Amino acid sequence: MQGRENKRQRIMLVLVDDNLTNLTMGKNILKDIYEVYALPSAAKLFEALQRITPDLILLDIEMPEMNGYEVLCRIKNTPVISDIPVMFLTAKTDEGSELLGFSLGAIDYITKPISAPLLLKRIETHLLILKQQRMLRRYNDDLEEMIHMKTAQVLELQNTVLSTVAEMVEFRDDTTGGHVTRTQRYLQLLVQELLRSGMYATETHAWDTDLLLPSAQLHDVGKIAISDAILNKPGRLTPEEFEIMKKHVDYGINAIRTMERKVKDSRFLRYAETIAATHHERWDGKGYPRGLAGEQIPLEGRLMAIADVYDALVSTRPYKNAMPPQEAAHTIAEGGGTQFDPCLVTIFEKVAGDFAATVQDQRDKPHKARAMQASA
Repeated sequence: MQGRENKRQRIMLVLVDDNLTNLTMGKNILKDIYEVYALPSAAKLFEALQRITPDLILLDIEMPEMNGYEVLCRIKNTPVISDIPVMFLTAKTDEGSELLGFSLGAIDYITKPISAPLLLKRIETHLLILKQQRMLRRYNDDLEEMIHMKTAQVLELQNTVLSTVAEMVEFRDDTTGGHVTRTQRYLQLLVQELLRSGMYATETHAWDTDLLLPSAQLHDVGKIAISDAILNKPGRLTPEEFEIMKKHVDYGINAIRTMERKVKDSRFLRYAETIAATHHERWDGKGYPRGLAGEQIPLEGRLMAIADVYDALVSTRPYKNAMPPQEAAHTIAEGGGTQFDPCLVTIFEKVAGDFAATVQDQRDKPHKARAMQASA
């Protein structure tokens, strides 16, 4: 349809009037300037609209079978033709009829007898306005696409910076390989299920998950300031060493705030700061660093706490074996109401199978890589 419009040399108008004299007169006024289809009824109009898409419809109101108001309503309620502008040409001169025409969506209302110069000028003016509106829509569409592309580029850059910093931290901590990747995946599963459930809708309404999920990669960024002797100790930490390890939260907050001061748009870092600061807090108030309890702990931190602890449970450490995913899920469930938000534990239980699949996928990767190398 659009292709046929592009090939037209002249603007196409459709004139609809059951009075043959009016129809002939109107066509004679318009034909030297426009391509005109003169049609005697609404039925003929809708037949024609299956083949053509006019730039403007000039429509009489008082017609048998279907009057002009009814025709306009049908046009506006038919998506493929609803954007075609309609101008009334009518003998109805009362104010109520004119007001009704405009309220139904007509762009103009011209009363008969028709003044040829006035009709031509009004058509010219409306077509110019419509052309400008189309140009503005195209400009807005192009602008929206450009903004979308720029936003995607910024997000990609932000995510690259986040993942690079997170990898630097993980490189120093050789006991938690893959922790950042896995916990980000766990958090994604929890957030998706939380949004589906409608739970905590007030809090999640303002979330931008395109920023929230990548920002979780910085939850342990403060570990970069912890000494290797403690970070990579091949055994359990002493109480004194654990107190030093706990300081990674404050180190992380300070590092993220330093980054925030140096960038103009720091929304993604605000999520990172919240998660880094609160993912070691506990629902019962016995966590650190501030001893927050219940809903004093931001929702993002409560979610990350589940992801972080689950990964610690299913991972091998120098001082412990990896816990099977099913047992780890049971441990998380038992922590509802003490260590974890009990409502979020119910969310976790719905996606525990996906958590386990993530664990298995991570464990299978080295075997798959070796198999590929052997086959090569």
